[in-house]
Amino acid sequence: MKKEKKEELRILIEKEITKTREKIVEFKEMSKPVAPENAIGRVSRMDAINNKAVAEAALRNAENKLKQLIYMEQTVDDADFGKCAKCKADIPLKRIVLMPQSRFCVNCAR
Repeated sequence: MKKEKKEELRILIEKEITKTREKIVEFKEMSKPVAPENAIGRVSRMDAINNKAVAEAALRNAENKLKQLIYMEQTVDDADFGKCAKCKADIPLKRIVLMPQSRFCVNCAR
């Protein structure tokens, strides 16, 4: 992969890291405990608890994505960047742009 393309990908990864960190802050806010003293009704409380569980799952996914993005940012200058971690085939550039945190080609990611 050419140096210019790697620099473009580094910028893309940095932007994605920033967006993911912002999402993590939002998900942490959304996943705070539902206070029992709020008089919102039983059904509304159940909805709030369900929404909290969804936000917690999204938070875990965002934190995992952030770890992967940071790893990819650190390895962008490596000679094997852009190669599948499993089969060592080139990962299509469109996949890297779409999912910069992915270390696997489409076939190995299944």
